[in-house]
Amino acid sequence: QVQLVESGGGLAQAGGSLRVSCVASGRTFSNYAMGWFRQAPGKEREFVTVISWDGRTTYYADSVKGRFTISRDNAKNTVYLQMNSLKPEDTAVYYCAASESHGAPRFGGNYDYWGQGTQVTVSS
Repeated sequence: QVQLVESGGGLAQAGGSLRVSCVASGRTFSNYAMGWFRQAPGKEREFVTVISWDGRTTYYADSVKGRFTISRDNAKNTVYLQMNSLKPEDTAVYYCAASESHGAPRFGGNYDYWGQGTQVTVSS
């Protein structure tokens, strides 16, 4: 089992920045690709970004490309999501997830473990 705990969400103004973190425990963190997903009220969960186990491969949704950056620190069992130039449409609950799949999966069904989520609210 892997336990994932997100933190760092909150309220930001449009154009501002936030960084959310996800700390993993339970198994070897570096065995997993780590992804971020989000779900806005009344909408389906959507892929945001993913980073491979070694940090060499990343993918981003078009909606966040150029504004968000994913990174990981395997020594600290932590994955980060730096969010810049925030927009009101970025408002959502953000979830981190761990995948045993090789590579950097972008489909939620390929993830084995999920955190409880952290709320990000962007005001206009």
